[in-house]
Amino acid sequence: MIRIDTLLTEHMLADEFVAALRARRLDEKFFYWFPLSVRAWLALCSDGAYRNYVRSRSLVASSAARLAELAGPGPIEVLSLGAGQGDKDLLLLQALRERGAPPSYVPVDTSQALLEIACQAALGSRFPALGVKADFARPDHLAALAPDPETPRRLVLMLGNTLGAFDPRAQVRALAALLRPGDLLLLDGELYAGRTTVAGYDNPINRRFAWAPLESVGIREADGEIIFEDTTDPRLPGVHPLAKHFRASRDCAAITGGETLVIAAGERLAMNHSGKYDREAFLGLLADAGLAVRRQDTSDDDRFLMVLASRA
Repeated sequence: MIRIDTLLTEHMLADEFVAALRARRLDEKFFYWFPLSVRAWLALCSDGAYRNYVRSRSLVASSAARLAELAGPGPIEVLSLGAGQGDKDLLLLQALRERGAPPSYVPVDTSQALLEIACQAALGSRFPALGVKADFARPDHLAALAPDPETPRRLVLMLGNTLGAFDPRAQVRALAALLRPGDLLLLDGELYAGRTTVAGYDNPINRRFAWAPLESVGIREADGEIIFEDTTDPRLPGVHPLAKHFRASRDCAAITGGETLVIAAGERLAMNHSGKYDREAFLGLLADAGLAVRRQDTSDDDRFLMVLASRA
């Protein structure tokens, strides 16, 4: 039986989605909410053309045994923030068990469908699993994920460049606050490579994923275009948010929750962004949050960096 504790209900998500459309923005969590979006995401990950998924998963696969050794023996809780379908997490769970660190698994995501997949896969491999449906960008939800006195030591995961969807400095500090002495954090990020980075996102397969939430509420490609923009963060040198937005070429309407929201020709709908990093900037975010690097791994093409850290 799949167990999922819920801090973020479907009704809350529906209200937030309508409010976001009224404000002309589409936040990260809504790209994994609709059934069409989940299907598009799973298709994206199953196609080797999505290089960032391949890079992140390959890094975990090649490093799992060594990471498990660094974690040491004894029970450990694996708390995965933005777990998605949990396939990368499962590689770590298996490595931990093989090296004498029996893990329990707590995937956290806003997507009910993806949480069910993650928990089902873990349970199928005989790992204790409890999903948590929550928005860890909310301080109250993050506080609810803080360990209890009886919680065993933890390995906290944020993989797949998930950090890039948020304010990286604030999010890393929030992650550091979850850690106790003896806990570990495994975090990865995409290393910036200029035009090559943009080309990795502005392509047909990723566009299908970007269109999914819009199509779920009745906005079609004939209604406008999605535009990708390579930007900078003036507060954080070395951090490069890759932004995107929908620009309506004609009047169109989003139909959701019994409401019709008109987007006029020429209007912009801001969409989620994906931050990229210079290596020094990524490591600097960890140091600024009071974290010490225990191990670094880089993808074969030097485009993805994964770091194991603990409290300094």
